[in-house]
Amino acid sequence: MDAFAVAVIAVLGGMIGSFLNVVVYRVPRGESVVSPGSRCPDCDVAIRPWDNVPVLSWLALRGRCRNCGTSISARYPLVEALTAVVFAAVALVRGVDSGLALDLPFAAMLIAVAAIDLEHRIVPNRIVVPMAIYAIVGAAIVYPGELPELLAAGAGAFLALLLAALAQPAGMGMGDVKLAGVMGLYLGVSVIPALLVAFLVGAVVGITLAIREGGGIRGKGIPFAPFLALGGLVGLLAGPELVDLYLNQLG
Repeated sequence: MDAFAVAVIAVLGGMIGSFLNVVVYRVPRGESVVSPGSRCPDCDVAIRPWDNVPVLSWLALRGRCRNCGTSISARYPLVEALTAVVFAAVALVRGVDSGLALDLPFAAMLIAVAAIDLEHRIVPNRIVVPMAIYAIVGAAIVYPGELPELLAAGAGAFLALLLAALAQPAGMGMGDVKLAGVMGLYLGVSVIPALLVAFLVGAVVGITLAIREGGGIRGKGIPFAPFLALGGLVGLLAGPELVDLYLNQLG
């Protein structure tokens, strides 16, 4: 593996993470992610390019706007750093090849959707629908022979989450159902361990919170997209190996 290529992809991840912060802030508000440029949400002054360097600028400014001194959420450097780490991990595990044209946007989508759902309890169609189209078109170009499997996996994951949502409407919404379908389009059969991880971790967290709150979270709901995102990353990084491990156990 070319260490320089991975380093470049990590830097790219930090830059994409900076853009994801714009997506996370603006998409739920119905705003354009293209214009205007990045601005302080408090004083509305445009952020200078040297104050917009992923992670480093936030640290240099001690988490405050240079112009008005308003505190800037730690979510910004966290998303940037997480995206850089995930991009590097995907490159290391999956290899630097044409498949990254699908894998890296998929990983970026998972991070953005998880952050939005944590804050706003929604999974925006403005993200999942274009990413579904990109998955189909991209797979037709990069993995044409695998497209039927990917379409079947997307439909199967969508149906599985739809049944779960109908059985437990308070547990998840249609946004989660659509996200699962998109995950299947990118992961193929690896969406199975991805969904298992999502449900397992979600159940553990839900039970833990219920015990801590004495059952007080009943009816409040817990955002499920972050668990789906975690499962999606597991599926992306280790899905084929987990599927092979399961099949070998059966054999």
